[in-house]
Amino acid sequence: MSTTESRATSTPPTTTESRATSETLEDYTLRFAPRSYRRWTPAVVATTALGGIAYMADFSIGAGIGLAHGTGNALLAIAVAAVVIFATGFPLAYYGARYNLDLDLITRGSGFGYYGSVLTSVIFASFTFIFFALEGSIMAQGLKLGLGLPLWLGYLVSTLMVIPLVIYGMSALSKLQVWTTPVWLLLMVGPLVYLVATDPGTVDRFLSYAGTDGQGGIDTASVLLGAGVCLSLIAQIGEQIDYLRFMPPRTEANKRGWWTAVVMAGPGWVVLGALKQAIGVFLAVYIIAEVGADAAPEPIQQFRGAFDAMLPSWLVVPLAVVLVVISQIKINVTNAYSGSLAWTNSFTRVTRHYPGRLVFVLVNLGFALALMEADMFSFLNDILGFYSNCAIAWIVTVATDIGVNKYLLRISPLRPEFRRGMLYAVNPVGVIAFTAASGLSIAMYFHALGDTLQPYSPVAAAVIAFVLTPLVAYVTKGRYYLRRTDDGLDEPMLDADGNPSAVTYDCHVCHQSYERPDLAACATHDAVVCSLCLSTDGVGDHLLPAQPPLA
Repeated sequence: MSTTESRATSTPPTTTESRATSETLEDYTLRFAPRSYRRWTPAVVATTALGGIAYMADFSIGAGIGLAHGTGNALLAIAVAAVVIFATGFPLAYYGARYNLDLDLITRGSGFGYYGSVLTSVIFASFTFIFFALEGSIMAQGLKLGLGLPLWLGYLVSTLMVIPLVIYGMSALSKLQVWTTPVWLLLMVGPLVYLVATDPGTVDRFLSYAGTDGQGGIDTASVLLGAGVCLSLIAQIGEQIDYLRFMPPRTEANKRGWWTAVVMAGPGWVVLGALKQAIGVFLAVYIIAEVGADAAPEPIQQFRGAFDAMLPSWLVVPLAVVLVVISQIKINVTNAYSGSLAWTNSFTRVTRHYPGRLVFVLVNLGFALALMEADMFSFLNDILGFYSNCAIAWIVTVATDIGVNKYLLRISPLRPEFRRGMLYAVNPVGVIAFTAASGLSIAMYFHALGDTLQPYSPVAAAVIAFVLTPLVAYVTKGRYYLRRTDDGLDEPMLDADGNPSAVTYDCHVCHQSYERPDLAACATHDAVVCSLCLSTDGVGDHLLPAQPPLA
């Protein structure tokens, strides 16, 4: 087959196909991000990705752990979680940036199968609306303090205001994140520097704070409980990859900047995240005597107290509200965006119908608004502690499949695969490892195995996933990864530099032009079909037959 084909024009695309290929709005929801669209530099992609972690939840999470267990236990918990998140996030970020796929597409070929990864897509979508609700609650607290808005109205405002910003995907988000990041950094770091410089005693009070659980010194159970809450953020790497998939090809000329961007904006997000959690502990201890333990975890109260020490009284509340609003917008456009990608992926695979990404922007926001109105902020740590078990099991399973099964044991195919027809529906490697790890750790979290083991649920989730992923792959001999190894096209998938090929073909179903990694030969026509049309093929007319197993 030739490497290029003239575009067919005889049959116009259907309404569904037109929606799916309107990439300005859909932002490559279901597929590989082509080179023709990836026009940003590594620095811009990294800045956009890091702008998405401007959330205030870290301050609340750190404060909640510190107030309960003391500063020493909190700092150790934050450090333990950061190491795990960095180690698991690195292979995922590399794969997303190198092969220009989001985490759902990576998960499909890294142990879960085409339909098996629907389970993890729902988990990731849940992550986005849980944290949207958390950030929306924080913004509503700021609007109540600054403008007197009742909380229910603040929840609604924080939900509706992101819709215009998230509609146009990466094109709009890159501009928003780049321009707001300097202001956000100044407002966040300035008060901390001022307090430490003008009142060194704040550091001593911070370091000596013992917490309310009465433990006093370092306690293993307290550290692990705190780490479990922090590890609920492990799925944040999925949102980072939603940006990193738009990285330009890696070449000899740009490889230093490329790697710097991938590490800093990929697993490196947790460095800034851990710093914010530690600052949250510091500020909560600083204001606890004034506002009490119930209000101290609220970021609006933390920064109001910090600004009050360095600014005229008339400027304190407005500036604190500005910081909260900027932070909420920066993260919640990302939450809404990434959630819409995850829901759309899941729905389209299950129903083989593509309703458009914008439908699921509204679905995700609806779930988040319901959580806010239910006052999720009051039981934040319980939600995050439970959720972290599922998130850890998923991320560790995929990271282990890439790092161990692909690169070390060579059981899993090295190059990622995401196209329907090329993958088995379900791969037992990831599904078994994830189900066992999350199921047992959740049982531990709810004291089903006794009070002594309860704090160790996040450890159990990580260890079980790490052990079972290569074990199941070895037992099954890796036979359930690929349904086919040949997609029927002679053109190589990768170019001479190892980047996804930019050679284009026209899909004979929707008559759109796609780059090589997005296509496969059609089973019933002497032509090619794109991954979008494969996903929505209701009768399997275009799918190549399974290859017979190797002897």
